Amino acid sequence: MTAEARQAAADADTTDATTLATQWGRISARLHTELGEADYRSWLHQTRIGGCDGDELTLFLPTRFLRDWVRGQHGPRLTAAWRAENPAIRHVALRTETTPATATAPAPVAMPAAVAAPESAPRAPELTGALDPRFTFANFVVGKPNEFAYACARRVATQPACQGFNPLFLYGGVGLGKTHLMHAIAWDLPASAPEATRPPAVAYMSAEIFMHRFIGALRSQSAIEFKDQLRGVDVLMIDDLQFLVGKDGTQEEFFHTFNALVESGKQIVVSADKSPSDMPGIEQRLRTRLSCGMVADLHATTYELRLSILEAKTAQSGVDIPDKVLALLAHKITTSVRELEGALNRLIAEAGLFGRPITLEGAQTILQDLLRAHDRRVTIDEIQRKVAEHYNIRLSEMLSPRRARSVARPRQVAMYLAKQLTSRSLPEIGGKFGGRDHTTVLHAVKQVRDLITKDVTLAEDVDLLRRMLES
Repeated sequence: MTAEARQAAADADTTDATTLATQWGRISARLHTELGEADYRSWLHQTRIGGCDGDELTLFLPTRFLRDWVRGQHGPRLTAAWRAENPAIRHVALRTETTPATATAPAPVAMPAAVAAPESAPRAPELTGALDPRFTFANFVVGKPNEFAYACARRVATQPACQGFNPLFLYGGVGLGKTHLMHAIAWDLPASAPEATRPPAVAYMSAEIFMHRFIGALRSQSAIEFKDQLRGVDVLMIDDLQFLVGKDGTQEEFFHTFNALVESGKQIVVSADKSPSDMPGIEQRLRTRLSCGMVADLHATTYELRLSILEAKTAQSGVDIPDKVLALLAHKITTSVRELEGALNRLIAEAGLFGRPITLEGAQTILQDLLRAHDRRVTIDEIQRKVAEHYNIRLSEMLSPRRARSVARPRQVAMYLAKQLTSRSLPEIGGKFGGRDHTTVLHAVKQVRDLITKDVTLAEDVDLLRRMLES
């Protein structure tokens, strides 16, 4: 036997089914120890080993969702583990159970029960768009404006289709975290499945994509297959439902799909920019269905929440950005968390590309276009006028020395909003309120900040006024 033949025989010995199963058992045990029980059970315990084609090993996962997650989070780790265990294997391919086989695709290798995928593993619905691995619950910064929506999302992720939370309707303005929570639910759902069962089949897409796929199915005369596929999922997630406004045919299909899934005990999660009752152009019967579960609002961010988001993102980046710079961004960029993160990313890139420390002056120069665009369009005069109208007091009473509660409380609210929504200093704000000094403004800001954590009515008033001023 030649040396080449002996090497080929040796390689064959290291890639036969029994040997691969034994090696995978050792690798999976190490991964179990490295990742911990929760992560291993959530993502890798349903991995099923395939066979070898040359120096490439195939691993199967039951859904496209799991395949994409494992590929993104653990692909290099799996490849390195297999190379260390079996030098004949140089590449690891991750595929779903439904990936079409090629003429040379290896036959799946039977695995021990401890690591075998359940026989009931479903065909992966080709309905889930790309999920952003950054959008997890762990990366979501929670504050007063979003804590209720966050808690509802966590409940649905751990207990899909639980009573009172189906459907879950998330709504709020642009860049407040709706899509982040939608992705976080999708990432977390497999962990909610008991170990002996398959993870839930998830379909996630925007309303616009839902509409295009439905129309495409009608044109290709495959509408029945599309409907069957859609109604075969365990969790249907539709982002930006406002895109269905005025699309009567697509609304009709969504309505029937909605009913079919809910009646089958399946979970629906929907997001939009307005609550169901405030969405124009939505059929009344669909509006009623959307309102019958849990409706959760993501309020406009507060200064404290924006600062917390920036601090969390800065810590993840490893770049040293002074507190004064973060405070500037949190104070100036108030309308969208996306814009806030975009500004921070520009500063991080500047530090990385040029190796220069970030200073307050440097940040103002780098972000001058963005800061200029966000230079408060809200004025103290506007705030005073809106607050006076809301509380039905005369505008002149904002400036008067009267201390009656019916006047003093609206004045404090106006001072609080002036501090949150403008770049004016405390003395400047006090000057606009009848020449009051900065300690009076500071007391008003602290008073309102404390009260909105205890007084629901006041919190709603302040949030409504903020929305009207920023719109």
